[in-house]
Amino acid sequence: MNTLFDEIWDKHVVQIVEGGPTQLYIDRLYCHEVTSPQAFAGLRKRGLKCFRPEQIYCMPDHNIPTHDQDKPIEDPIGKKQVDTLDKNCSDFDLQEFKMNTPENGIIHVVGPETGLSLPGMTIVCGDSHTSTHGAVGAVAFGIGTSEVEMVMASQCILQQKPKSMRININGKLNPGVVAKDVALYLMSQLTTSGATGYFVEYAGDVVRNMSMEGRLTLCNLSIEMGARGGFVAPDETTFAYLKGKKYAPKGREWDKAVAEWRTLKSDDDAVFDKELYFDGADITPRITYGTNPGMGMGITESIPTIDEIDEESRASFLKSLQYMGFAPGEKLLGHPIDYVFLGACTNGRIEDFRAFASLVKGKRKAENVTAWLVPGSWEVMKQIKKEGLDEILETAGFTLRQPGCSACLAMNDDKVPAGKYAVSTSNRNFEGRQGPGSRTILASPLVAAAAAVTGVLADPRML
Repeated sequence: MNTLFDEIWDKHVVQIVEGGPTQLYIDRLYCHEVTSPQAFAGLRKRGLKCFRPEQIYCMPDHNIPTHDQDKPIEDPIGKKQVDTLDKNCSDFDLQEFKMNTPENGIIHVVGPETGLSLPGMTIVCGDSHTSTHGAVGAVAFGIGTSEVEMVMASQCILQQKPKSMRININGKLNPGVVAKDVALYLMSQLTTSGATGYFVEYAGDVVRNMSMEGRLTLCNLSIEMGARGGFVAPDETTFAYLKGKKYAPKGREWDKAVAEWRTLKSDDDAVFDKELYFDGADITPRITYGTNPGMGMGITESIPTIDEIDEESRASFLKSLQYMGFAPGEKLLGHPIDYVFLGACTNGRIEDFRAFASLVKGKRKAENVTAWLVPGSWEVMKQIKKEGLDEILETAGFTLRQPGCSACLAMNDDKVPAGKYAVSTSNRNFEGRQGPGSRTILASPLVAAAAAVTGVLADPRML
């Protein structure tokens, strides 16, 4: 009667503190430059080394520029953070994928695509979107800086065990609907706190038929429903994706690993603390209209009227619309936009660039639009060029930037100016997230492509 979450969690329990948390063993710790400096400082203060350095991988991604990466970083804060990570990795003898090297990119893109993230693992990082790695069948979640230090020092973490939830999405998706739309739909149904306290297993026909890239997008956004994390049970799609990856097992070890991974699934009679069902046919291409990812709607729909909003939520609803420059009941189809951002750990993979290129092929970028197309890693960039997508994009008037987190959180040069509208494939649309005063509309790569060539919010199915 076990759920897969229970199975993976229980296998990693070192001890349970009576009346307190669980001491959980961690298979993989990822570090980036923003949330690790204080952890390294803590180790130095206590005279400690990393307990199992071979299980820690580091990578700068948040602060790195997406142009001229062969030159020193101009922003002094960004430069200091990246330089500090370089020094810490050297001092503590940790594997680092440095800026402007072939293995660099966004940590949540590089981990799965290199086979560092594998089924059955426990994976943590000082970053909320660590849930992305759950797509390979791992229990992956974000942690705080003091917890990063704890894992460095002991390869363990103290955690309260979350409750389990299964979200079943059955049926088939309509044309023009992709994983990002599924995630945005779930957030609008559950709200940004609907999965608080739970670890989510995604299941059903729609999830089984998703590519690994789609599953990575879906799991990436689990945190935006309030979940501790989200994952998909490994299957043939998972194994085909991981086979031959640099850090995945090889030869007999691969066969042995796959045999073990095939057993990773919830029992047929498993009981979840909560179970939900949705129909894929109900989902259309989606956009957000507010300042949290749960404030979303189908692209042809209207923003809710004030009467449709719970009384206790009305003040924040109106504040959000005021920030965005929208009105209750307004339709947004045809609304002019200024920026388009394709990338982030949500949608910076090769499948996302294929989708974007498929829609802009034979068309031209709208003159009023500034477009930032940012691959999630140098491996994605290499594949873009191998498939000739770069030529399609350039012919349509787009320029590829270099890998990094970019405009997802504007900790680099890629900042959307105040008052400007950005259609973004990233994961958060909070006030000022993409630059002070910027206005973010979350969308899929297809919706972003439609906006990029029309200059307005457009339904990709019409193109």
